Amino acid sequence: MKLVKKTTDRFPFALEELLNTDWLGGGAAVNKIGINVPAVNIKESDDSFLLQLAIPGFTKEAVAIELDKNTITISSEKGDSEANELKKYTRQEFDYTAFKRSFHLPKSVDQTAIEASYEAGILSITVPKKEEAKIQPKRNIAIV
Repeated sequence: MKLVKKTTDRFPFALEELLNTDWLGGGAAVNKIGINVPAVNIKESDDSFLLQLAIPGFTKEAVAIELDKNTITISSEKGDSEANELKKYTRQEFDYTAFKRSFHLPKSVDQTAIEASYEAGILSITVPKKEEAKIQPKRNIAIV
């Protein structure tokens, strides 16, 4: 009994490749050199920025967040390439995955108070603004 049928005819192979291509980029984007880049949302409020990266399947222990000068870099690697060498698969679509994404922070942020959390495949990084960069409430000025 065969689990996978191999075709030797060129046309069905080309058609299968055409249909299996993700033309709309349904998940993570791919950068210029072909490495997966996680999708990101960036929200700005009066007192902070919130970066949210979609990285399902990663553990928080496997993710590294580094701050160097005004650049924050998020990276991770995962995969079991060593274990796969010992097993013989009929078809294997799981692969080794890595990503690295950097963001330039404005000078108005408080780099000492950056916090991160990871839940349900979403990495959230809160970058608070410095007190002097926050929007001040409306006030009346007395005339003397």
